Amino acid sequence: MDVEKNYGDSQIQVLEGLEAVRKRPGMYIGTTSAKGLHHLISEIVDNSIDEALAGYCKHILVILHADGSCEVKDDGRGVPSGIHPTVGKPTLEVIYTILHAGGKFGGGGYKIAGGLHGVGASVVNALSKRVEVRNHRDNKGYYIAFERGNVVEEFRETGETELHGLHVRFWPDDTIFETVEFDYETVKTRLREQAFLNAGVDISITDLRGEEEITEDYCYEGGIRSFVEYLNKKKGADVLHGDVIYIAGEKGDSQAEVAMQYNDTYNDAILSFANNMHTIDGGTHETGFKAGITKVLNDYGKKYNILKSEEKLSGEDVREGLTAVISVKLEDAQFESQTKAKLGNSEIRTLVEGIVTEKLSIYLEENPETAKIIIEKSITAARAREAAKRARELTRRKGLLESSSLPSKLADCNERRMEYTELYLVEGDSAGGTAKDCRDSRFQAILPLRGKILNVEKNRIDRIYSSVQIVPIILALGTGIGSEFDITKLRYGKIILMADADVDGSHIKTLLLTFFFRHMRPLIDAGHIYSATPPLYKVYRGKQQRYAFSDEERDMYIEELGGNAQAERYKGLGEMDPDQLWDTTMDPEKRILKRITVEDAMEADALFSVLMGDKVEPRRDFIEANAKYANLDT
Repeated sequence: MDVEKNYGDSQIQVLEGLEAVRKRPGMYIGTTSAKGLHHLISEIVDNSIDEALAGYCKHILVILHADGSCEVKDDGRGVPSGIHPTVGKPTLEVIYTILHAGGKFGGGGYKIAGGLHGVGASVVNALSKRVEVRNHRDNKGYYIAFERGNVVEEFRETGETELHGLHVRFWPDDTIFETVEFDYETVKTRLREQAFLNAGVDISITDLRGEEEITEDYCYEGGIRSFVEYLNKKKGADVLHGDVIYIAGEKGDSQAEVAMQYNDTYNDAILSFANNMHTIDGGTHETGFKAGITKVLNDYGKKYNILKSEEKLSGEDVREGLTAVISVKLEDAQFESQTKAKLGNSEIRTLVEGIVTEKLSIYLEENPETAKIIIEKSITAARAREAAKRARELTRRKGLLESSSLPSKLADCNERRMEYTELYLVEGDSAGGTAKDCRDSRFQAILPLRGKILNVEKNRIDRIYSSVQIVPIILALGTGIGSEFDITKLRYGKIILMADADVDGSHIKTLLLTFFFRHMRPLIDAGHIYSATPPLYKVYRGKQQRYAFSDEERDMYIEELGGNAQAERYKGLGEMDPDQLWDTTMDPEKRILKRITVEDAMEADALFSVLMGDKVEPRRDFIEANAKYANLDT
């Protein structure tokens, strides 16, 4: 089929009207937080990416303007510029005012498309104060403008032009979004990701909001091979074999490609995409990849007697230290949610598993040195897993991990309903004792921690079960870790990290967060992990006193109390008496809790590897670049 000839006004399919988007924006973009705001850019860029997938767009430019608007320009074909035969309105107006109006519904405009099922343009229009669209097609220019989804400047022809493509500029609606300020790093990360996924497409970002214009350009001829190289470099990891392994295949209209490389860390980083959308919860393509690689390495190990007859590598073993990117493109992508978190097409699992099984086997046969390195890495992981199992069973026999046995230092609460309970993980016995004295024992439990906990980034799971600091945490939470993790057994709805407001306290919280991220990640994803915020100062004059959580707040209170008001710096939680600790840090009516979230798992994975790993150089570089700005609590 000649897609170019069939991409006309009649190929724009209209399925339903633009209703309820402004009333219920969360149904269409997931959230009205900063994440939802940035989703608007993704929707417009995805339409340009669809032009690139169809072979008609080579360059995409995103501009962040000083007036708060965002503009996306591409050099594709532009939008069909006539009157829509069914609706009787200009096609450009139809696309931006009617949900599910686009060239992605069997009209022949696109074979493969990302976007939000074709609702992207109209949703962005509905959630913006103003949208201006300049269309360049067949040597003519066209213009239309909208405000909050309604046409305010009628569609018109603007004259002859040598340009081709679509230019869309939108101003997000500040009555809908919590913030309308675009974050440069967030936008840049998404655009770089798209450049990796679409080899050869040039994607640029320009920020005009500061004193100096910032422009960055991304174009990767190596595609997802370059993506894997970038991820390993960002983590500061040493790779175990020189080349990135790349395999690809197709069946019918579906295509799949995989790039993978092992490094010397103990954690895997697998990113999966469907039609350029990051499927953060995985799906059938990721399942197929994991099954395929596990089968191939077990078969290879048995064939060459590297594995004993009774030995079998688990999926966890073969993925230790693996960085992989899986990208599939298919005509009828089925997602489990509107925001594309998980792919559901069963035929894609068969395709991915098949090409991995066939082509990775061939690669290992042709590259025996690389095969040996990978197998040995997996066998070492398997032995560590067995050692962890023995350690776990030993601690069970000692009664340390039995559900009926709780840590001796745990001061538990009376409430048993998880959703009402809180567990404070407190730095040090002194602060732990104070917290026990002031807590509300009905729903607040206290577990003091002795010293700095094990850095799990540098240790395999077998070491965790012999850690006197970590075992009590596992025991208190009740969920288990790793392959045994079961969130339904969680005993506390909030797990609150409470440490001194100093460098040591920040280090302890980072060690705890590393443990939760690597071994209990669902607790973070489900919003169960929090950081307490103790005050930095007590400001007082006579019997009047205030608690300050920053230098600025301290100065404000000194001025407010006047006279000879004094500020006292808290050196640690243990310095507070029970009443002070309750009033400032533990009273649900007054305290400040910060929920720990992971907006970008790829960035978090790299950050923990850099900060907590063995390599000094990348850690020093990160600290030098971020020392003034880093906030470990958020």
